[in-house]
Amino acid sequence: MDETKELVQKITEGIQEKKGKNIVIADLTNIDDTICKYFVICQGNSPSQVLAIVDSIKDYVRKETGHKAYAVDGVRNAQWVAMDYSDVIVHVFLPEVRNFYNLEHLWADARLTSVPDID
Repeated sequence: MDETKELVQKITEGIQEKKGKNIVIADLTNIDDTICKYFVICQGNSPSQVLAIVDSIKDYVRKETGHKAYAVDGVRNAQWVAMDYSDVIVHVFLPEVRNFYNLEHLWADARLTSVPDID
């Protein structure tokens, strides 16, 4: 498995560890001039769950791949946290903020993969 796909997999597992919902992986590799290869988008039901998901992703990815996020933005409000892993950018939203920005729609040309929720 290539390194970027493994990173996406470990990020997804980190999200699932904290019951993050509605995970969507946007594959941007066939779109010109994008800032990264993949977006991983998910949501938590409260600011505290959003932060728990972010911490879980950080810990899981570091433990499994040795990668650290280059930047993490948005933790103060915990409504939309963006995590930059260079080739992969993770977006952890509150549901209403996610609906408002609707990133999946913005990247309509991307190949979208929905990951089933783990209950």
